[in-house]
Amino acid sequence: MTETRDLDPEEWELWGAWTRAQRLLAQELDRALQREFGISKAEFSVLMTLWRAAGPELRVGELSESLGWEKSRVSHQLTRMEKRGFVARTESGAHGRRTGIKLTAEGRSAVQSAIIGHAGNIRRHFFDTLTPRQADAIRAWSEQTIERIESHGDVSA
Repeated sequence: MTETRDLDPEEWELWGAWTRAQRLLAQELDRALQREFGISKAEFSVLMTLWRAAGPELRVGELSESLGWEKSRVSHQLTRMEKRGFVARTESGAHGRRTGIKLTAEGRSAVQSAIIGHAGNIRRHFFDTLTPRQADAIRAWSEQTIERIESHGDVSA
């Protein structure tokens, strides 16, 4: 096992810059979704997941897994979105036990309106500032990190 050691000052500086940039980018994109389309990042995430689903609806458990959220968080989010008219719950199976969720016409309209604007904001704040070489490096690092963590569940590997 490798001995754990502190980060060098330059490593702490890089880590701090990376986490700050990531936080600021996420905040700006979230504010733009709210300001331009009247939806939160959480709402956009749910709407996009349902919009991209292979079928007309998803079970709540499938939605939870796809988003990487706890079922209770998904349930609370769906309740809020149902009140806004973005989603509708469906029941299937014996005695309506299996609850599904689907986009309403209003939800479909909201996500379709937000997709292009959100993509433009992502492009403006992220892609337009990267060289192809930087984009390739970020992609390679991201894919490597995802593979390492998801396949082993071990960030120290």
